[in-house]
Amino acid sequence: MDLTQLEMFNAVAETGSISAAAVKVHRVPSNLTTRIKQLEADLGVELFIRENQRLRLAPAGHSFLSYSKRILALVDEARMAVSGDEPQGSLALGSLESTAAVRIPGLLALFNQRFPKIQLSLATGPSGDQIDGVLDGRLSAAFVDGPVLHPSLDGFAVYEEEMVIVCAADSPLITHAQQVSGASIYAFRANCSYRRHFESWFHYQQAVPGKIHEMESYHGMLACVIAGAGIALMPRSMLESMPGSHQASVSPLPDDWRYLNTWLIWRKGAKTRQLDTFIGLLEEMAQLRSNTLPTK
Repeated sequence: MDLTQLEMFNAVAETGSISAAAVKVHRVPSNLTTRIKQLEADLGVELFIRENQRLRLAPAGHSFLSYSKRILALVDEARMAVSGDEPQGSLALGSLESTAAVRIPGLLALFNQRFPKIQLSLATGPSGDQIDGVLDGRLSAAFVDGPVLHPSLDGFAVYEEEMVIVCAADSPLITHAQQVSGASIYAFRANCSYRRHFESWFHYQQAVPGKIHEMESYHGMLACVIAGAGIALMPRSMLESMPGSHQASVSPLPDDWRYLNTWLIWRKGAKTRQLDTFIGLLEEMAQLRSNTLPTK
């Protein structure tokens, strides 16, 4: 096994095609085919399932991919450490949609300005998707609803979010789940931590949510709520950033349920120089925010 084989394996895993991967790594397809077969022979397992002209990862391939990416990332980090160059390479981040929309745009802009040689990418989605992405190596780190108590993950709290129930404008203040028992709910998919939090609140107060309509965006949720079709739970910071928020009635959850922390998480033992650089800037901006908060 050598680094070239790992680069070829990663390329085939990402593209699902020998010919496309060959273009990506600037090799002829026959060379990739031979080197991938050698790698499988060395490991004693099949890494890909061959289907006509396509290749998709076998179970062993999925497991090996995360290690392959980490090995190549460590090699890049070692080269940069020895050369003394400014940080470079790639940094794949995941984020909750609300965090990406409200909390981190300025952070990402400043990061790109300060570290132009780092290729930053961002994927948004529910916490469950982001955690899976970090665990399987697709993401270097992710902003998710915390705390995250997983033996393979590290992380820390970054932002505190106030969660509010959003209803039609003429709705009374909601102080108990019994008031909205049976109401239609607008939420993300089942692996969304905010949705699970809302459902847990209903069950804790011995109420039952009505039909849960799965949406793709907060804007869609808000539009349905304003029209009187049901209710939704979202961070106040996200709600206030959207046009039309003044057309809705807002009720904060009870104190024991009201606040959730957003965490930045990464896989244990897989923190790269690029991620260290990002965390440093995140902590710098947090310190600046705390210094500008008014004193009581």
